[in-house]
Amino acid sequence: MAITILEGSNFCISDENGDFTFTTSGLYAVDTRFLSRLELTINGARPLLLSAGKAEYYSAAYFLRNPPVEGLRQDSVSIARHRFVGEGMQDRIIVQNQTRKPAALELALGFGNDFADIFAVKNYDFALGDPEKARALPPEVEAVYEEGENQFVLVDDGGLARTQIILSQRGLVEQDKVRFWIELEPRGSWELGFDVVPSLDGGELGPQVARQRFGEERDRIEASLAAWNLRVPRLRASWDDLDHVFPRSVADLASLRLRAGGFGNLPAAGMPWFMTVFGRDTIITCLQTLLFGPELAWSALEVLADLQAAEDDASIDAEPGKIVHELRRGKAARNWFERYYGTVDGTPLYLILLSEVWRWTDDAALVRRFREPALRALAWIDEYGDRDGDGFVEYERRSESGLANQSWKDSWDSQRYSDGSLADPPIAPVEAQGYVYDAKRRLAELAREVWRERELAERLDREADELRARFDEAFWNESRGGFYVLALDGEKRQVDSLCSNIGHLLWSGIVPPAKVDSVVDRLMGPHLWSGWGVRTMSSADGGFNPLSYHNGTVWPHDNSLIAWGLARYSRWPEAQRIIRRMMNAAGHFEYQLPEVFAGLPRAETPFPIAYPTAARPQAWAAGAPVLLLQILLGLRPDRRNHQLRSVLPLELPSWAGTLRLSGIRAFEKSWDARVEDGIVRLEAHE
Repeated sequence: MAITILEGSNFCISDENGDFTFTTSGLYAVDTRFLSRLELTINGARPLLLSAGKAEYYSAAYFLRNPPVEGLRQDSVSIARHRFVGEGMQDRIIVQNQTRKPAALELALGFGNDFADIFAVKNYDFALGDPEKARALPPEVEAVYEEGENQFVLVDDGGLARTQIILSQRGLVEQDKVRFWIELEPRGSWELGFDVVPSLDGGELGPQVARQRFGEERDRIEASLAAWNLRVPRLRASWDDLDHVFPRSVADLASLRLRAGGFGNLPAAGMPWFMTVFGRDTIITCLQTLLFGPELAWSALEVLADLQAAEDDASIDAEPGKIVHELRRGKAARNWFERYYGTVDGTPLYLILLSEVWRWTDDAALVRRFREPALRALAWIDEYGDRDGDGFVEYERRSESGLANQSWKDSWDSQRYSDGSLADPPIAPVEAQGYVYDAKRRLAELAREVWRERELAERLDREADELRARFDEAFWNESRGGFYVLALDGEKRQVDSLCSNIGHLLWSGIVPPAKVDSVVDRLMGPHLWSGWGVRTMSSADGGFNPLSYHNGTVWPHDNSLIAWGLARYSRWPEAQRIIRRMMNAAGHFEYQLPEVFAGLPRAETPFPIAYPTAARPQAWAAGAPVLLLQILLGLRPDRRNHQLRSVLPLELPSWAGTLRLSGIRAFEKSWDARVEDGIVRLEAHE
């Protein structure tokens, strides 16, 4: 089992011994791997595991014992490794003689690094990326030992990326290894520390400066975590799954905060490949977590406005007004791109977030502040998003190294007809039309009530009405009891697979009342509903595979938005069914919902089946239980009266139990929600 610890955009992935021994393990910073091989041995053999795990998201401990080796009986010594990750990595190793006799042994540490960028590591494994982009990893560089500083230094071929490995004790040095001969008295112990310092600017830290920086950084991280925990709501629930899942989500979101580079505590998209700002993921995570207050959303609106495209640049799929898809730094930025804009839905979602923050805060000054970015985003939707003037937003890759698919299902093979064949671009994704509809409705409200631009408001409402009618005609398919298709292809033909995307249409409000029953029946029917959640693709479609990334798996964030849509149309039993099964599923993943899990039917599996390369933690998966709890309680902001209300028309089911959620933040007040005997009661505190 891999163990991951992280701080900001820096992280390490190790095996249970604390070593870096497999393809994707290592210490990463700024989208670059700074240590790819690390191995501890006792008399030439790897220690045996006793126990290992994370202490906090930024620290871990590994407890080991010696194997039977020449001159040393098994279990004669214990080896404890304590690790901290901040701007670099700090290890402290304690070897203790557990016998009443003297013991002697050799402890060795081997080091190596390839300075691979994050995309090279990801695409090395075909299961993780587009096979057409796979390439070999770079070779290891030669380590240089500097005796005066008692450190190994590794430098990449460009001379900019550098790794220092600073040792607290001197040993016998070989090219990529250091050996220590240790003699222990009965019950005696021996310690070694080493600091791994990454640098992209060619700079180097002295040993004392490095140790002081690590100490100060640990204090800062601990203080930041304490402040985060004081600010977010606290839950006590009799429903065991919920009582464990919610605090785990809070902790995961804390661990993903970037907190550097001007990102204002924004959560990175997910471990390990997406430890950076992602437009779509960032926005959806902020929408999911408005119970926490508006701070994350404020940061997202500001950061994404600063990154909003100003020019038409086909090499990065950028057009004026478009919201960024992702950022990259370090070698990934040099080898691939620094900014990439290949997302069709990030721009309307930005407008939805601005509106939703206003609905939770009534902050008119915020809406006025972001008027220009909002109008630029609106202009992109109409001028660039609608590529052919048919009234729908479409995407088609212009960048040679960009994404072939630019909706949230952005894997290369996600756009399939019902017979399993692939659709050709330009692609008009079904859910993106719903986002645009919702964005225009919301922006009309902002224009009318905050900007006092009635002509703009009337135009946007009219365009939303026209889009709804045009959308229904183009995307509705009467087969299978009636459903909305996945997309329109480049010839405006229906990409007629039945997918979870239709649940996003309920969230956006574009579904007319007469068709709600059909949409709900398809979502909760046997082909899309796995028993653990709504699958990304119907099991009746030719492209269905319960292990395919976007063609049959279950995504928690997807299900949270579907549940939100069901609640919008007052389909509470169906929403509650999703909530219950998502929380049940989390209990099988140590209460940490992964990015995605397999879409195998619950009737055939006693527990949800893990997807092998799913990101954990992942921001919008961690945000899903927060939003699901909001939906369970029926919470909606009443902006005009500055009230938080529960709109549940009925008592909650008995399985929801009793709960108290304290410290919900809305309209500059703190709110407590209590559930007793199925009734939700709210109380405000100034």
